[in-house]
Amino acid sequence: MIERQIGSVSDFLAAIREDRDAQPGTIWFRGHADATWKLLPGFMRSTSDTSETTLLNRFRQSAAMLADRRPASQFDWTFLMQHYGVPTRLLDWSESPLISMYFAVEDWATRPNVDATLWCLWPTVLNQNANIVDKVEGQYIPSFDDVELQAYTLESLRQNTRIELFPVATIATRNNARIQAQMGTFTIHHNKKIAIEDVGDSTHVAKYMIPSAAREKLASELKLLGMTRFSLFPELASIGAILKEMMQ
Repeated sequence: MIERQIGSVSDFLAAIREDRDAQPGTIWFRGHADATWKLLPGFMRSTSDTSETTLLNRFRQSAAMLADRRPASQFDWTFLMQHYGVPTRLLDWSESPLISMYFAVEDWATRPNVDATLWCLWPTVLNQNANIVDKVEGQYIPSFDDVELQAYTLESLRQNTRIELFPVATIATRNNARIQAQMGTFTIHHNKKIAIEDVGDSTHVAKYMIPSAAREKLASELKLLGMTRFSLFPELASIGAILKEMMQ
């Protein structure tokens, strides 16, 4: 696994150029406000014995009449759960490094002396560990509608509890303003509880450490580049938060 240290946007550009030249292809990004956090989805980090089926059923029970559009599949219900903070097997990524960097450093003032991390993921390289390879299209990434993801449905997991597959990178329809604004993509875990960075030989990830002392500078640079809460969360609550910040 590649590990580097960055303290500015220009540091990041120099690093990503070098790493992209060494390993071409699609790259996704994810920001962690704490460098010690593993690349594990919320459901995998939970110590509760509550099953995913129970979470889904309880969420669907109460959310069905509140949703603007009724989800058509269990994956759609999972996206909605993820959107509202329910632990799932999904891990959010972005096609934009600046968006992910924003999430890594946005709360610099409330997390003193904590290093952050910008993770880089080569999704097609990760998927090779799950034997998802397209011989014709080298940069093929499956969607949740494709046959490769059927083994990752809740029904399949319940029927094959002894099978453990590696997590895979996948794309989904961007059916709400937030996921579109954040250029969202996903990885999804199977039964195997393993962090993304520990899969295979780890050549599919790079870890860019952001020292605590550099987070404020990076946050300032991102603001100059137009990375604001409203640009990533185009919702009324974001407008209120921005105006409240102006009054401080």
